Amino acid sequence: MTSHATIEMDEVDPLVYRRTVGTFATGVAVVTALHDGEYHGMTMNSLTSVSLDPCMLLVCPRHGSATGKAIADSGEFVINLLGADQEDFSARFVGQFEDRFTGVDVEHTPTGTPLIAEALAHIGCSVVDIHRAGDHDIVVGRVRFCKERSGEPLVFFKGQYGSFVARGD
Repeated sequence: MTSHATIEMDEVDPLVYRRTVGTFATGVAVVTALHDGEYHGMTMNSLTSVSLDPCMLLVCPRHGSATGKAIADSGEFVINLLGADQEDFSARFVGQFEDRFTGVDVEHTPTGTPLIAEALAHIGCSVVDIHRAGDHDIVVGRVRFCKERSGEPLVFFKGQYGSFVARGD
């Protein structure tokens, strides 16, 4: 017979929650949008594939963020999945950086949404729905295009960057 420990179910300290969730290794992406002629972008690792039929994913920008507002207002966004050598892009699109796109080589969708040219992969989406969830918004997007190049992903684990090493199976 297996014994089961009882875990108390009280309010969780947000710092403990953040540290615990940080043990889930994730890729790193920069989500970009265009609104009123201005580029917007932010680093995120809250990105989830939702459906294959139709192809859909979700991202979770902080409620009220400039990039989240640009996504909602423009109705589209691009996920730029970063490679192992692109930690500098991740840092550039976090916090108060005056012009995040200065010196960044960009390409564009037909509607002008910026793509980080050197990213490991791009996923372009149109907004299907937005749900408020705590201090973030859940943005569901329908995938309109995908493209990738060879390379290794940038990985984030316990507050640190790393890279992926494949097992020799």
